[in-house]
Amino acid sequence: ATLGLLFWAAMFGLVYRLLSYFKDVQEIGPLLAGKLLGVVLLAFFSILLLSNLVTALSTFFLARDLDQLATAPLDWLRLYLAKLAETTLHSSWMVALLAVPILTAYGVAFHGGWAFPLVALAAFVPFLVIPAVMGCALTLVLVNVFPARRTRDLLGVIAVLSAAALVLLLRLARPEQLARPDGFRSLVEFITVLRTPSSPLLPSEWAQRAIMAWLTWTPDPLSLYLLWTTAGALVVFGALLHRRLYRQGFSRAQEGAGGTSVRGRLGRLSYRLLAPLGAVRRELVLKEVRVFFRDSTQWSQLILLGVLMVVYVFNIKLLPLRRGESVGFFLANVIPFLNLGLAGFVLASVAARFLFPGVSLEGRTLWLLRASPLRMRDLLWAKFWVGTLPLLVLAIALVTATNLMLQVSTFIFAVTLLTIVFLTFAVAGLAVGLGTLYPRYDTENAAQIPTSFGGLVFMMSAIAVIGVVVVCEARPVYAWLRAQYTGQPVDPLQMVMGFVLAGLICIVACVAPLAAAERRLSTAEG
Repeated sequence: ATLGLLFWAAMFGLVYRLLSYFKDVQEIGPLLAGKLLGVVLLAFFSILLLSNLVTALSTFFLARDLDQLATAPLDWLRLYLAKLAETTLHSSWMVALLAVPILTAYGVAFHGGWAFPLVALAAFVPFLVIPAVMGCALTLVLVNVFPARRTRDLLGVIAVLSAAALVLLLRLARPEQLARPDGFRSLVEFITVLRTPSSPLLPSEWAQRAIMAWLTWTPDPLSLYLLWTTAGALVVFGALLHRRLYRQGFSRAQEGAGGTSVRGRLGRLSYRLLAPLGAVRRELVLKEVRVFFRDSTQWSQLILLGVLMVVYVFNIKLLPLRRGESVGFFLANVIPFLNLGLAGFVLASVAARFLFPGVSLEGRTLWLLRASPLRMRDLLWAKFWVGTLPLLVLAIALVTATNLMLQVSTFIFAVTLLTIVFLTFAVAGLAVGLGTLYPRYDTENAAQIPTSFGGLVFMMSAIAVIGVVVVCEARPVYAWLRAQYTGQPVDPLQMVMGFVLAGLICIVACVAPLAAAERRLSTAEG
Protein backbone atom coordinates (compact mmCIF):
# COMPACT_ATOMS: atom_id res chain seq x y z
CA ALA A 1 0.00 0.00 0.00
CA THR A 2 2.84 2.37 0.85
CA LEU A 3 4.63 1.70 -2.43
CA GLY A 4 1.37 2.13 -4.33
CA LEU A 5 0.59 5.47 -2.69
CA LEU A 6 4.11 6.75 -3.37
CA PHE A 7 3.83 5.70 -7.01
CA TRP A 8 0.43 7.37 -7.33
CA ALA A 9 1.80 10.57 -5.78
CA ALA A 10 4.79 10.65 -8.14
CA MET A 11 2.63 9.96 -11.20
CA PHE A 12 0.07 12.57 -10.15
CA GLY A 13 2.78 15.19 -9.56
CA LEU A 14 4.41 14.58 -12.93
CA VAL A 15 1.17 14.70 -14.95
CA TYR A 16 -0.23 17.65 -12.98
CA ARG A 17 2.90 19.72 -13.55
CA LEU A 18 2.81 18.98 -17.28
CA LEU A 19 -0.89 19.85 -17.50
CA SER A 20 -0.25 23.10 -15.63
CA TYR A 21 2.12 24.16 -18.42
CA PHE A 22 -0.42 23.17 -21.05
CA LYS A 23 -3.22 25.05 -19.32
CA ASP A 24 -1.29 28.33 -19.40
CA VAL A 25 -1.01 28.17 -23.20
CA GLN A 26 -3.96 29.97 -24.74
CA GLU A 27 -6.12 28.20 -27.32
CA ILE A 28 -3.89 25.16 -27.90
CA GLY A 29 -3.33 24.20 -24.24
CA PRO A 30 -6.48 22.04 -23.87
CA LEU A 31 -5.83 20.60 -27.32
CA LEU A 32 -2.34 19.50 -26.29
CA ALA A 33 -3.70 18.02 -23.05
CA GLY A 34 -6.35 16.11 -25.01
CA LYS A 35 -3.75 14.84 -27.45
CA LEU A 36 -1.58 13.63 -24.57
CA LEU A 37 -4.54 11.83 -22.99
CA GLY A 38 -5.34 10.25 -26.36
CA VAL A 39 -1.80 8.88 -26.69
CA VAL A 40 -1.92 7.48 -23.13
CA LEU A 41 -5.30 5.83 -23.69
CA LEU A 42 -4.12 4.44 -27.02
CA ALA A 43 -1.14 2.82 -25.28
CA PHE A 44 -3.52 1.49 -22.60
CA PHE A 45 -5.80 0.04 -25.27
CA SER A 46 -2.95 -1.82 -26.97
CA ILE A 47 -1.73 -3.18 -23.62
CA LEU A 48 -5.26 -4.29 -22.74
CA LEU A 49 -5.72 -6.03 -26.07
CA LEU A 50 -2.49 -8.00 -25.67
CA SER A 51 -3.18 -8.81 -22.03
CA ASN A 52 -6.70 -10.06 -22.76
CA LEU A 53 -5.48 -12.25 -25.61
CA VAL A 54 -3.05 -14.01 -23.28
CA THR A 55 -5.36 -14.14 -20.26
CA ALA A 56 -8.44 -15.38 -22.14
CA LEU A 57 -6.64 -18.55 -23.21
CA SER A 58 -6.04 -19.40 -19.57
CA THR A 59 -9.41 -18.42 -18.10
CA PHE A 60 -11.58 -19.93 -20.85
CA PHE A 61 -9.61 -23.05 -21.79
CA LEU A 62 -6.78 -23.91 -19.36
CA ALA A 63 -8.11 -23.05 -15.86
CA ARG A 64 -8.36 -25.93 -13.42
CA ASP A 65 -12.02 -25.28 -12.52
CA LEU A 66 -13.19 -25.71 -16.11
CA ASP A 67 -13.32 -29.51 -15.84
CA GLN A 68 -16.24 -29.13 -13.42
CA LEU A 69 -17.80 -25.96 -14.85
CA ALA A 70 -17.88 -27.12 -18.48
CA THR A 71 -19.74 -30.32 -17.55
CA ALA A 72 -22.00 -28.83 -14.87
CA PRO A 73 -25.65 -27.93 -15.65
CA LEU A 74 -24.81 -24.22 -15.82
CA ASP A 75 -26.39 -21.69 -18.13
CA TRP A 76 -23.93 -20.94 -20.97
CA LEU A 77 -24.50 -17.19 -20.68
CA ARG A 78 -23.74 -17.17 -16.97
CA LEU A 79 -20.49 -19.08 -17.58
CA TYR A 80 -19.50 -16.67 -20.35
CA LEU A 81 -20.19 -13.55 -18.29
CA ALA A 82 -18.36 -14.97 -15.27
CA LYS A 83 -15.25 -15.88 -17.28
CA LEU A 84 -15.41 -12.55 -19.15
CA ALA A 85 -15.48 -10.69 -15.84
CA GLU A 86 -12.57 -12.78 -14.55
CA THR A 87 -10.56 -12.09 -17.72
CA THR A 88 -11.29 -8.37 -17.55
CA LEU A 89 -10.27 -8.19 -13.89
CA HIS A 90 -7.00 -10.11 -14.32
CA SER A 91 -5.92 -8.24 -17.45
CA SER A 92 -7.09 -4.71 -16.58
CA TRP A 93 -6.29 -4.10 -12.93
CA MET A 94 -2.81 -2.72 -13.60
CA VAL A 95 -4.04 -0.34 -16.31
CA ALA A 96 -6.84 0.81 -14.01
CA LEU A 97 -4.37 1.56 -11.21
CA LEU A 98 -2.15 3.51 -13.62
CA ALA A 99 -5.14 5.50 -14.87
CA VAL A 100 -6.23 6.67 -11.39
CA PRO A 101 -3.44 9.27 -10.81
CA ILE A 102 -3.47 10.36 -14.46
CA LEU A 103 -7.21 11.04 -14.54
CA THR A 104 -7.05 12.62 -11.09
CA ALA A 105 -4.39 15.04 -12.34
CA TYR A 106 -6.63 15.98 -15.28
CA GLY A 107 -9.58 16.57 -12.97
CA VAL A 108 -7.59 18.76 -10.57
CA ALA A 109 -5.72 20.72 -13.25
CA PHE A 110 -8.86 21.55 -15.27
CA HIS A 111 -11.21 21.85 -12.24
CA GLY A 112 -13.46 19.00 -13.27
CA GLY A 113 -15.68 19.34 -10.20
CA TRP A 114 -17.30 16.73 -8.00
CA ALA A 115 -18.95 14.96 -10.93
CA PHE A 116 -15.72 14.38 -12.86
CA PRO A 117 -15.00 10.97 -11.20
CA LEU A 118 -18.42 9.79 -12.39
CA VAL A 119 -17.74 10.98 -15.94
CA ALA A 120 -14.29 9.36 -15.94
CA LEU A 121 -15.77 6.11 -14.62
CA ALA A 122 -18.53 6.20 -17.23
CA ALA A 123 -15.88 6.53 -19.97
CA PHE A 124 -13.35 4.07 -18.54
CA VAL A 125 -15.60 1.09 -17.75
CA PRO A 126 -16.64 0.43 -21.38
CA PHE A 127 -13.09 1.28 -22.42
CA LEU A 128 -11.93 -1.73 -20.35
CA VAL A 129 -14.75 -4.02 -21.50
CA ILE A 130 -14.24 -3.52 -25.26
CA PRO A 131 -10.67 -4.99 -25.52
CA ALA A 132 -11.64 -7.76 -23.08
CA VAL A 133 -14.49 -8.93 -25.31
CA MET A 134 -12.34 -8.58 -28.43
CA GLY A 135 -9.51 -10.61 -26.87
CA CYS A 136 -11.86 -13.37 -25.69
CA ALA A 137 -13.59 -13.59 -29.09
CA LEU A 138 -10.32 -13.71 -31.03
CA THR A 139 -8.90 -16.38 -28.73
CA LEU A 140 -12.08 -18.44 -29.10
CA VAL A 141 -11.90 -18.29 -32.89
CA LEU A 142 -8.21 -19.20 -32.98
CA VAL A 143 -8.69 -22.17 -30.65
CA ASN A 144 -11.35 -23.53 -33.01
CA VAL A 145 -9.32 -22.87 -36.17
CA PHE A 146 -6.04 -24.35 -34.98
CA PRO A 147 -5.88 -27.95 -33.73
CA ALA A 148 -4.95 -28.35 -30.10
CA ARG A 149 -1.87 -30.32 -31.17
CA ARG A 150 -0.54 -27.08 -32.66
CA THR A 151 -0.97 -24.87 -29.64
CA ARG A 152 2.47 -23.38 -30.27
CA ASP A 153 1.32 -22.14 -33.66
CA LEU A 154 -1.82 -20.73 -32.07
CA LEU A 155 0.05 -18.71 -29.48
CA GLY A 156 2.61 -17.67 -32.07
CA VAL A 157 -0.20 -16.21 -34.17
CA ILE A 158 -1.62 -14.48 -31.09
CA ALA A 159 1.77 -12.93 -30.32
CA VAL A 160 2.33 -11.80 -33.91
CA LEU A 161 -1.16 -10.30 -34.18
CA SER A 162 -0.74 -8.55 -30.83
CA ALA A 163 2.65 -7.15 -31.80
CA ALA A 164 1.34 -5.94 -35.14
CA ALA A 165 -1.68 -4.33 -33.46
CA LEU A 166 0.55 -2.65 -30.87
CA VAL A 167 2.85 -1.13 -33.49
CA LEU A 168 -0.10 -0.08 -35.65
CA LEU A 169 -1.98 1.60 -32.81
CA LEU A 170 1.09 3.49 -31.63
CA ARG A 171 1.89 4.72 -35.11
CA LEU A 172 -1.71 5.86 -35.67
CA ALA A 173 -1.24 8.40 -32.87
CA ARG A 174 1.57 10.19 -34.82
CA PRO A 175 3.02 11.75 -31.64
CA GLU A 176 6.17 12.97 -33.42
CA GLN A 177 4.19 15.69 -35.19
CA LEU A 178 3.40 17.40 -31.89
CA ALA A 179 7.08 17.63 -30.93
CA ARG A 180 7.99 19.56 -34.10
CA PRO A 181 5.48 22.38 -34.65
CA ASP A 182 8.06 24.17 -36.81
CA GLY A 183 7.54 21.41 -39.39
CA PHE A 184 4.08 22.81 -40.18
CA ARG A 185 3.60 25.53 -42.75
CA SER A 186 1.45 27.67 -40.45
CA LEU A 187 -0.05 27.81 -36.98
CA VAL A 188 -3.47 27.09 -38.46
CA GLU A 189 -2.22 23.78 -39.86
CA PHE A 190 -0.72 22.86 -36.46
CA ILE A 191 -4.01 23.62 -34.66
CA THR A 192 -5.90 21.67 -37.32
CA VAL A 193 -3.77 18.60 -36.59
CA LEU A 194 -4.43 19.03 -32.86
CA ARG A 195 -8.18 19.23 -33.44
CA THR A 196 -8.28 16.26 -35.83
CA PRO A 197 -8.82 12.88 -34.11
CA SER A 198 -5.78 10.63 -34.47
CA SER A 199 -7.88 7.46 -34.66
CA PRO A 200 -11.60 8.35 -34.75
CA LEU A 201 -12.72 4.71 -34.92
CA LEU A 202 -10.90 3.57 -31.79
CA PRO A 203 -12.41 3.50 -28.27
CA SER A 204 -9.37 5.38 -26.92
CA GLU A 205 -10.37 8.43 -28.99
CA TRP A 206 -13.97 8.24 -27.78
CA ALA A 207 -12.87 8.05 -24.13
CA GLN A 208 -10.48 10.97 -24.60
CA ARG A 209 -13.16 13.12 -26.22
CA ALA A 210 -15.70 12.29 -23.51
CA ILE A 211 -13.31 13.22 -20.69
CA MET A 212 -11.91 16.36 -22.30
CA ALA A 213 -15.41 17.51 -23.30
CA TRP A 214 -16.41 17.56 -19.64
CA LEU A 215 -13.18 19.29 -18.56
CA THR A 216 -13.53 22.02 -21.21
CA TRP A 217 -17.27 22.47 -20.46
CA THR A 218 -18.37 21.35 -23.92
CA PRO A 219 -20.50 18.24 -23.21
CA ASP A 220 -20.23 15.50 -25.84
CA PRO A 221 -22.77 12.74 -25.15
CA LEU A 222 -21.99 11.12 -28.51
CA SER A 223 -18.63 9.81 -27.28
CA LEU A 224 -20.17 8.13 -24.23
CA TYR A 225 -22.96 6.77 -26.43
CA LEU A 226 -20.39 5.24 -28.81
CA LEU A 227 -18.46 3.68 -25.92
CA TRP A 228 -21.44 2.07 -24.20
CA THR A 229 -23.25 0.92 -27.34
CA THR A 230 -20.05 -0.56 -28.78
CA ALA A 231 -19.30 -2.36 -25.50
CA GLY A 232 -22.87 -3.69 -25.30
CA ALA A 233 -22.91 -4.83 -28.91
CA LEU A 234 -19.55 -6.58 -28.54
CA VAL A 235 -20.71 -8.37 -25.37
CA VAL A 236 -23.78 -9.66 -27.22
CA PHE A 237 -21.68 -10.70 -30.21
CA GLY A 238 -19.14 -12.39 -27.93
CA ALA A 239 -21.89 -14.25 -26.10
CA LEU A 240 -23.36 -15.56 -29.35
CA LEU A 241 -19.90 -16.60 -30.53
CA HIS A 242 -19.29 -18.31 -27.18
CA ARG A 243 -22.57 -20.22 -27.46
CA ARG A 244 -21.69 -21.39 -30.97
CA LEU A 245 -17.98 -22.27 -30.64
CA TYR A 246 -17.03 -22.72 -26.98
CA ARG A 247 -17.83 -26.41 -26.43
CA GLN A 248 -16.02 -27.43 -29.59
CA GLY A 249 -13.03 -25.24 -28.74
CA PHE A 250 -12.89 -26.48 -25.14
CA SER A 251 -12.95 -30.08 -26.38
CA ARG A 252 -10.04 -29.39 -28.72
CA ALA A 253 -8.08 -27.67 -25.97
CA GLN A 254 -8.18 -30.85 -23.86
CA GLU A 255 -6.51 -33.01 -26.51
CA GLY A 256 -2.96 -34.20 -25.92
CA ALA A 257 -0.07 -32.39 -27.46
CA GLY A 258 1.39 -35.51 -29.01
CA GLY A 259 4.93 -34.21 -28.99
CA THR A 260 7.91 -36.26 -30.07
CA SER A 261 11.47 -36.21 -28.87
CA VAL A 262 13.92 -35.15 -31.54
CA ARG A 263 17.67 -35.64 -31.24
CA GLY A 264 19.18 -34.22 -34.38
CA ARG A 265 22.38 -32.39 -35.17
CA LEU A 266 21.43 -29.51 -32.88
CA GLY A 267 20.95 -31.88 -29.94
CA ARG A 268 24.29 -33.62 -30.52
CA LEU A 269 26.04 -30.25 -30.89
CA SER A 270 24.51 -29.05 -27.62
CA TYR A 271 25.75 -32.13 -25.81
CA ARG A 272 29.30 -31.61 -27.12
CA LEU A 273 29.35 -27.89 -26.28
CA LEU A 274 28.04 -28.45 -22.75
CA ALA A 275 30.21 -31.50 -22.03
CA PRO A 276 32.74 -29.50 -19.91
CA LEU A 277 29.96 -28.69 -17.42
CA GLY A 278 29.58 -32.31 -16.38
CA ALA A 279 26.61 -34.61 -16.75
CA VAL A 280 24.43 -33.06 -14.01
CA ARG A 281 24.86 -29.42 -14.97
CA ARG A 282 24.62 -30.22 -18.66
CA GLU A 283 21.27 -31.99 -18.20
CA LEU A 284 19.98 -29.15 -16.01
CA VAL A 285 20.84 -26.57 -18.64
CA LEU A 286 19.26 -28.66 -21.39
CA LYS A 287 16.18 -29.18 -19.21
CA GLU A 288 15.73 -25.42 -18.82
CA VAL A 289 16.04 -24.89 -22.56
CA ARG A 290 13.57 -27.69 -23.34
CA VAL A 291 11.03 -26.49 -20.78
CA PHE A 292 11.24 -22.92 -22.13
CA PHE A 293 10.56 -23.90 -25.74
CA ARG A 294 8.00 -26.51 -24.71
CA ASP A 295 5.88 -23.84 -22.99
CA SER A 296 4.24 -21.89 -25.79
CA THR A 297 3.20 -19.03 -23.51
CA GLN A 298 6.91 -18.40 -22.86
CA TRP A 299 8.64 -18.62 -26.22
CA SER A 300 5.83 -16.98 -28.22
CA GLN A 301 6.44 -13.72 -26.37
CA LEU A 302 9.90 -13.53 -27.92
CA ILE A 303 8.19 -12.31 -31.09
CA LEU A 304 6.56 -9.43 -29.27
CA LEU A 305 9.80 -8.68 -27.45
CA GLY A 306 11.64 -8.44 -30.76
CA VAL A 307 9.08 -6.00 -32.14
CA LEU A 308 9.29 -3.82 -29.03
CA MET A 309 13.08 -3.76 -29.26
CA VAL A 310 12.85 -2.57 -32.86
CA VAL A 311 10.44 0.19 -31.81
CA TYR A 312 12.79 1.20 -28.98
CA VAL A 313 15.83 1.43 -31.26
CA PHE A 314 13.80 3.26 -33.90
CA ASN A 315 12.67 5.88 -31.38
CA ILE A 316 16.27 6.38 -30.23
CA LYS A 317 17.26 6.91 -33.84
CA LEU A 318 14.78 9.78 -34.13
CA LEU A 319 16.42 11.75 -31.30
CA PRO A 320 18.26 14.84 -32.68
CA LEU A 321 21.45 14.18 -30.70
CA ARG A 322 24.00 13.42 -33.38
CA ARG A 323 26.94 15.57 -34.23
CA GLY A 324 26.05 18.31 -36.64
CA GLU A 325 22.39 18.55 -35.47
CA SER A 326 22.75 21.74 -33.40
CA VAL A 327 23.58 19.99 -30.13
CA GLY A 328 26.72 20.45 -28.10
CA PHE A 329 29.37 17.93 -27.17
CA PHE A 330 28.16 17.76 -23.56
CA LEU A 331 24.49 17.01 -24.36
CA ALA A 332 25.36 14.59 -27.15
CA ASN A 333 27.25 12.39 -24.63
CA VAL A 334 25.17 12.89 -21.47
CA ILE A 335 21.87 11.73 -23.01
CA PRO A 336 23.34 8.41 -24.29
CA PHE A 337 24.81 7.83 -20.80
CA LEU A 338 21.43 8.47 -19.17
CA ASN A 339 19.96 6.05 -21.71
CA LEU A 340 21.52 3.36 -19.49
CA GLY A 341 18.65 3.84 -17.08
CA LEU A 342 16.06 3.22 -19.79
CA ALA A 343 17.98 0.23 -21.18
CA GLY A 344 18.29 -1.18 -17.66
CA PHE A 345 14.55 -0.80 -17.15
CA VAL A 346 13.96 -2.74 -20.38
CA LEU A 347 16.26 -5.51 -19.12
CA ALA A 348 14.44 -5.59 -15.77
CA SER A 349 11.10 -5.96 -17.57
CA VAL A 350 12.42 -8.83 -19.69
CA ALA A 351 13.96 -10.51 -16.63
CA ALA A 352 10.69 -10.16 -14.71
CA ARG A 353 8.90 -12.03 -17.49
CA PHE A 354 11.41 -14.78 -18.25
CA LEU A 355 13.82 -15.19 -15.28
CA PHE A 356 11.71 -14.33 -12.24
CA PRO A 357 9.14 -17.17 -12.76
CA GLY A 358 11.88 -19.81 -13.21
CA VAL A 359 11.63 -21.54 -9.82
CA SER A 360 7.86 -21.03 -9.54
CA LEU A 361 7.31 -22.86 -12.83
CA GLU A 362 8.82 -26.00 -11.30
CA GLY A 363 5.53 -26.22 -9.42
CA ARG A 364 4.77 -29.34 -7.46
CA THR A 365 7.60 -31.24 -9.12
CA LEU A 366 10.16 -29.25 -7.15
CA TRP A 367 10.02 -31.82 -4.36
CA LEU A 368 11.41 -34.42 -6.81
CA LEU A 369 14.49 -32.27 -7.37
CA ARG A 370 14.90 -31.66 -3.64
CA ALA A 371 14.55 -35.37 -2.87
CA SER A 372 17.27 -36.21 -5.38
CA PRO A 373 21.03 -35.92 -4.63
CA LEU A 374 21.05 -32.78 -6.78
CA ARG A 375 22.53 -29.67 -5.18
CA MET A 376 20.20 -26.67 -5.15
CA ARG A 377 23.15 -24.49 -6.16
CA ASP A 378 23.41 -26.35 -9.47
CA LEU A 379 19.68 -25.88 -10.11
CA LEU A 380 19.79 -22.14 -9.39
CA TRP A 381 22.91 -21.50 -11.43
CA ALA A 382 21.46 -23.46 -14.36
CA LYS A 383 18.40 -21.21 -14.32
CA PHE A 384 20.67 -18.16 -13.91
CA TRP A 385 22.96 -18.90 -16.86
CA VAL A 386 20.21 -20.06 -19.22
CA GLY A 387 18.42 -16.76 -18.66
CA THR A 388 21.42 -14.47 -18.33
CA LEU A 389 23.27 -15.29 -21.55
CA PRO A 390 20.37 -14.35 -23.89
CA LEU A 391 19.71 -11.29 -21.73
CA LEU A 392 23.37 -10.31 -22.03
CA VAL A 393 23.27 -10.62 -25.82
CA LEU A 394 20.14 -8.46 -25.88
CA ALA A 395 21.71 -5.83 -23.62
CA ILE A 396 24.93 -5.58 -25.61
CA ALA A 397 23.03 -5.39 -28.90
CA LEU A 398 20.70 -2.73 -27.52
CA VAL A 399 23.43 -0.46 -26.17
CA THR A 400 25.74 -0.96 -29.14
CA ALA A 401 23.00 -0.14 -31.64
CA THR A 402 21.88 3.00 -29.81
CA ASN A 403 25.46 4.20 -29.27
CA LEU A 404 26.29 3.78 -32.95
CA MET A 405 23.16 5.66 -33.94
CA LEU A 406 23.88 8.53 -31.54
CA GLN A 407 27.60 8.63 -32.53
CA VAL A 408 28.90 8.85 -28.95
CA SER A 409 32.55 9.24 -27.98
CA THR A 410 34.78 6.22 -27.39
CA PHE A 411 34.84 6.81 -23.61
CA ILE A 412 31.03 6.91 -23.29
CA PHE A 413 30.77 3.88 -25.59
CA ALA A 414 33.10 1.86 -23.35
CA VAL A 415 31.44 3.03 -20.11
CA THR A 416 27.90 2.26 -21.25
CA LEU A 417 28.85 -1.12 -22.69
CA LEU A 418 30.72 -2.26 -19.57
CA THR A 419 28.01 -0.90 -17.28
CA ILE A 420 25.19 -2.67 -19.08
CA VAL A 421 27.11 -5.96 -18.79
CA PHE A 422 27.40 -5.56 -15.01
CA LEU A 423 23.76 -4.43 -14.76
CA THR A 424 22.64 -7.51 -16.70
CA PHE A 425 24.26 -9.84 -14.17
CA ALA A 426 22.84 -7.80 -11.29
CA VAL A 427 19.29 -7.81 -12.69
CA ALA A 428 19.46 -11.53 -13.53
CA GLY A 429 20.70 -12.40 -10.03
CA LEU A 430 17.91 -10.36 -8.46
CA ALA A 431 15.31 -12.00 -10.71
CA VAL A 432 16.32 -15.60 -9.97
CA GLY A 433 17.00 -14.94 -6.28
CA LEU A 434 13.82 -13.00 -5.47
CA GLY A 435 11.80 -15.37 -7.66
CA THR A 436 12.95 -18.17 -5.34
CA LEU A 437 12.29 -16.17 -2.16
CA TYR A 438 8.77 -15.21 -3.33
CA PRO A 439 7.57 -18.28 -5.30
CA ARG A 440 4.09 -19.03 -6.63
CA TYR A 441 4.03 -22.76 -7.19
CA ASP A 442 0.24 -23.00 -7.63
CA THR A 443 -0.16 -20.48 -10.44
CA GLU A 444 -2.05 -21.48 -13.60
CA ASN A 445 -0.47 -18.88 -15.87
CA ALA A 446 3.19 -17.85 -15.98
CA ALA A 447 2.12 -14.33 -16.96
CA GLN A 448 0.57 -13.85 -13.50
CA ILE A 449 3.82 -14.51 -11.62
CA PRO A 450 5.58 -11.19 -12.42
CA THR A 451 2.51 -9.25 -11.22
CA SER A 452 2.62 -10.85 -7.75
CA PHE A 453 4.03 -9.22 -4.62
CA GLY A 454 7.42 -10.79 -5.28
CA GLY A 455 7.41 -9.40 -8.81
CA LEU A 456 6.76 -5.93 -7.40
CA VAL A 457 9.64 -6.34 -4.94
CA PHE A 458 11.93 -7.43 -7.78
CA MET A 459 11.02 -4.49 -10.03
CA MET A 460 11.51 -2.00 -7.21
CA SER A 461 14.86 -3.58 -6.27
CA ALA A 462 16.06 -3.67 -9.88
CA ILE A 463 15.10 -0.04 -10.49
CA ALA A 464 16.85 0.96 -7.25
CA VAL A 465 20.06 -0.85 -8.27
CA ILE A 466 19.98 0.69 -11.74
CA GLY A 467 19.44 4.16 -10.29
CA VAL A 468 22.25 3.83 -7.74
CA VAL A 469 24.69 2.55 -10.38
CA VAL A 470 23.87 5.45 -12.72
CA VAL A 471 24.30 7.94 -9.86
CA CYS A 472 27.66 6.42 -8.85
CA GLU A 473 28.96 6.68 -12.41
CA ALA A 474 27.47 10.12 -13.07
CA ARG A 475 30.22 11.91 -11.14
CA PRO A 476 33.22 10.44 -13.00
CA VAL A 477 31.41 10.74 -16.34
CA TYR A 478 30.65 14.40 -15.66
CA ALA A 479 34.25 15.00 -14.62
CA TRP A 480 35.55 13.45 -17.86
CA LEU A 481 33.11 15.43 -20.03
CA ARG A 482 34.04 18.66 -18.26
CA ALA A 483 37.74 17.90 -18.73
CA GLN A 484 37.20 17.27 -22.43
CA TYR A 485 35.19 20.46 -22.80
CA THR A 486 37.43 22.80 -20.77
CA GLY A 487 40.81 21.09 -21.13
CA GLN A 488 41.27 20.64 -17.35
CA PRO A 489 42.93 17.48 -15.97
CA VAL A 490 40.85 14.60 -14.60
CA ASP A 491 41.17 13.32 -11.03
CA PRO A 492 42.05 9.58 -11.45
CA LEU A 493 40.95 8.72 -7.90
CA GLN A 494 37.52 10.19 -8.44
CA MET A 495 37.13 8.24 -11.67
CA VAL A 496 38.21 4.92 -10.16
CA MET A 497 36.12 5.30 -6.99
CA GLY A 498 32.86 5.89 -8.88
CA PHE A 499 33.27 2.97 -11.27
CA VAL A 500 34.56 0.55 -8.60
CA LEU A 501 31.63 1.38 -6.31
CA ALA A 502 29.16 0.80 -9.15
CA GLY A 503 30.82 -2.55 -9.96
CA LEU A 504 30.68 -3.67 -6.31
CA ILE A 505 26.99 -2.81 -6.10
CA CYS A 506 26.28 -4.93 -9.19
CA ILE A 507 28.29 -7.87 -7.82
CA VAL A 508 26.48 -7.77 -4.46
CA ALA A 509 23.09 -7.46 -6.19
CA CYS A 510 23.92 -10.56 -8.24
CA VAL A 511 25.48 -12.84 -5.62
CA ALA A 512 23.51 -12.00 -2.44
CA PRO A 513 20.00 -12.92 -3.74
CA LEU A 514 21.30 -16.18 -5.24
CA ALA A 515 22.96 -17.13 -1.94
CA ALA A 516 19.75 -16.38 -0.03
CA ALA A 517 17.76 -18.39 -2.59
CA GLU A 518 20.08 -21.38 -2.20
CA ARG A 519 19.62 -21.32 1.58
CA ARG A 520 15.86 -21.07 1.13
CA LEU A 521 15.66 -24.08 -1.18
CA SER A 522 18.06 -26.16 0.93
CA THR A 523 16.21 -25.58 4.22
CA ALA A 524 12.60 -25.31 3.06
CA GLU A 525 10.20 -28.06 3.94
CA GLY A 526 8.69 -30.06 1.06
